[in-house]
Amino acid sequence: MDPSTNSWATSSRTRASMQGNRSRDTRPELALRRAAHRLGLRYRVSTRPLPELPRTADMVFTRTKVAVFVDGCFWHGCPTHYTHSKSNVTYWTEKIARNKERDEDTNRRLREAGWLVIRIWEHEDLEIAARKLKEIVADRLTFYALGKGGTFHSEAK
Repeated sequence: MDPSTNSWATSSRTRASMQGNRSRDTRPELALRRAAHRLGLRYRVSTRPLPELPRTADMVFTRTKVAVFVDGCFWHGCPTHYTHSKSNVTYWTEKIARNKERDEDTNRRLREAGWLVIRIWEHEDLEIAARKLKEIVADRLTFYALGKGGTFHSEAK
């Protein structure tokens, strides 16, 4: 640890890189939001679906109870693109494992509250994802408009 920065980062370069990472409004999030907006979808950005749950979804459709998360391949341990860090291996292995556990906990808690959770990897085609999202939101709107109430769950990932 560099004592001058009081940080867990292994070098000042690593620290600078980490500070440059955005927690919201990433390129994939913005691309998905633009594509969804072009399709006529309206949503809340970076909002807690459940006020009592300290987790923020990237896009939230409150009327239809749909929470969308755009997951980065590194941060969320993508099975296709995740690569292990070459330095500070123990820290990063544990960090990614905690992120994955938190994601599963978030999914479970939102589903229990009647929300549909959609997770989209940053590497996916975001235009296609936006079209699928439009279908899902339209289906949920129809479901609620027909007075069905209740909820249904999906394992969409």
